[in-house]
Amino acid sequence: MPSTHSSLHYHIVFSSKDREPWFHGEMITDLHAYLGGVVNGLDGHSHINGGVSDHVHLLVGLKPIHRLSDFMSELKSVSSSWVKKRLRAPAFRWQEGYGAFTVGAPELGKVREYIANQAEHHRKKTFQEEYVTMLNRGMVEYKEEHLW
Repeated sequence: MPSTHSSLHYHIVFSSKDREPWFHGEMITDLHAYLGGVVNGLDGHSHINGGVSDHVHLLVGLKPIHRLSDFMSELKSVSSSWVKKRLRAPAFRWQEGYGAFTVGAPELGKVREYIANQAEHHRKKTFQEEYVTMLNRGMVEYKEEHLW
């Protein structure tokens, strides 16, 4: 076979340091658009970006040449600089880690809808509850003391 074909999709979640609520109103919309531009600029595919005042969700398609840790380092670095300038907030930081969960192509629509409805979702569930659910669903081993 002369070509490489792949379907590599990730649901990525990360928050502001200490889950400080930095993002409100128009800033949330601008941040999601900016993150999509960064993903596309890194030669990924931004399906949808969402989130609330203290964390973001991204559904991205990557290529086999992408190394997830390098991709995330660049995404967070570039977007952190943008947030600092946009909000005139030199103290802004993203949390150190992130969650990355693979998504099969048949599930893309379901995850896209989940990300699009983050504001509604968080009227019922905290970020902590949401994240632990994601870890358990993804069968990710974790230690509670390393989460917060």
